[in-house]
This record gives sequence, C-alpha cells and structure tokens, in this order.
Amino acid sequence: MTGAPGADQRRQLILLGAVGAAAGVLSGLFGVGGGIVMVPAMVLLLAFGQARAQATSLAAIVPIAAVGALIFGRADNVDLVASLLLAAGSLLGVQVGARLMHRLSDERLSLIFGIFLVIVALTMLVA
Repeated sequence: MTGAPGADQRRQLILLGAVGAAAGVLSGLFGVGGGIVMVPAMVLLLAFGQARAQATSLAAIVPIAAVGALIFGRADNVDLVASLLLAAGSLLGVQVGARLMHRLSDERLSLIFGIFLVIVALTMLVA
C-alpha cells in the first residue's frame, strides 16, 4: 500500500482499523481477539488467505497483549509465574504450529480452524 490510497485501499484500511478495534475491545474484555475476531474478519471481509490472516493476527497480538498485560498487571490481576510458564510453552508450540501451517493449504487450514472454533464454542457453552 504505497502512494495515495484509492477507494478500495481506503476501505481496506478502515476495515483493518475497525477489526483491530473490535479485537482490542474483546481482548480486554474476554482475553480473545486475534484468532476469534481478526482471523475470520480478515478472511471473510478482506479476502486474506487463511495462512496470511493467521500470521498477520499473530503479529498484531504482540502490542495488544503487551498493553493488556500492563493494564491488568497494574490491577494485580496477572499471575506472573503462570504467565511465564504459559509463555515458555507457547514459544515452543508456536514454532511447531507455524511450521505445520506452511504444510497445509488455506482450504485445509480454514476447515481445521472452523472445527476448532466450534469445539471451543461448544465447550464454553457447557462449561
């Protein structure tokens, strides 16, 4: 996106900002945003491929998580030991997941992602 944006680029920029804002609100409220809001929105509204949407979401989560952690930390709502253990496990797991993602087509990724979201939703409804 170089130069003066055209109408389509402006629309995409506005949509990306709106999706980011929605993800930020839901992240602060529920601890979700990237996978549940940003990825589907980028795929469905902005015609991103599944892999690109997932990777872009991960990059966007870094500042969202940092700001959320600071705000919740100031309110003494962060378990530092648990967060460090979760981070250590996640740093290992994301490497496996990212490598696996590159071996799957966007169609397969979308299917697996959709099934995952349905399982999470059903689990949350009965929990």
